[in-house]
Amino acid sequence: MTSTFISAVTITSALGAGATGGIYFAFSAIVMPALRTLPVTDAVTAMQHINDSAVRLPFMTVFFAGAAASVAVVVSETATGGAALENPSRMVGAALALASFGITVARNVPLNNALARVAPDSLESAAQWTAFERRWSTANLLRGSTAISATILLVGSLSRAS
Repeated sequence: MTSTFISAVTITSALGAGATGGIYFAFSAIVMPALRTLPVTDAVTAMQHINDSAVRLPFMTVFFAGAAASVAVVVSETATGGAALENPSRMVGAALALASFGITVARNVPLNNALARVAPDSLESAAQWTAFERRWSTANLLRGSTAISATILLVGSLSRAS
């Protein structure tokens, strides 16, 4: 693998992890605290609309392109053998970016899908919202921290020759 290719996929992986990590951080710091101040009906409705809006080209492009680039980093680092030992932060960063992607797919998306089936004005919506919000926010904090850590490691790895 050429160093130009490895640098390009590392940069793409870092950009994907950084952008998604920033979005997840904004949810933890701004969106979810704001939703907690709303009546349950409004919070459920708002989160349902947010989740619908997320599954559109701009976010999906960043989300999947970053993950694909992270796979390319892992594959190229594995194929070059010793390169991962010379610059381990690239491999660890890409693995963390993939872990953030995995948390999203395995935890946040199923929770979003379950919330999509909640009738905001139903008698059960308050209990469903409380359970959703707690689980979703915990997973979001984990995926955001993982993505931001990945970004730091990937960007740092670019300054090392390999």
